[in-house]
Amino acid sequence: MRTKTITSLAGTAALLLALTLTACSSTPPASPPPATTTAAATTPAATAADRQACVEAIADVIDQRPADFDPETDSDPEPPECAGIPEAESLDVYMEGLKLRNERARNAL
Repeated sequence: MRTKTITSLAGTAALLLALTLTACSSTPPASPPPATTTAAATTPAATAADRQACVEAIADVIDQRPADFDPETDSDPEPPECAGIPEAESLDVYMEGLKLRNERARNAL
């Protein structure tokens, strides 16, 4: 019972302190920056054919790893087929390549 009371009091004190610190600000809130109409340079999304070529190339790279490959310290080279893949999609494409490589290995059994 005592631990519960102390925990409750500590939580209440922390909440009151946080509210006090945020309520006593002497600086007025900053106004939001004006909206800009310039378009940001983005990498165009890869086509389905580009993506599939990259997935297959990654599967081939993974399949050609040396026997002493250590995923903690070694890394796979990026296949040239993956040069057009946006950074935001690279992990998904790599995981698809790993899945494809595993499917191929299972089918070869």
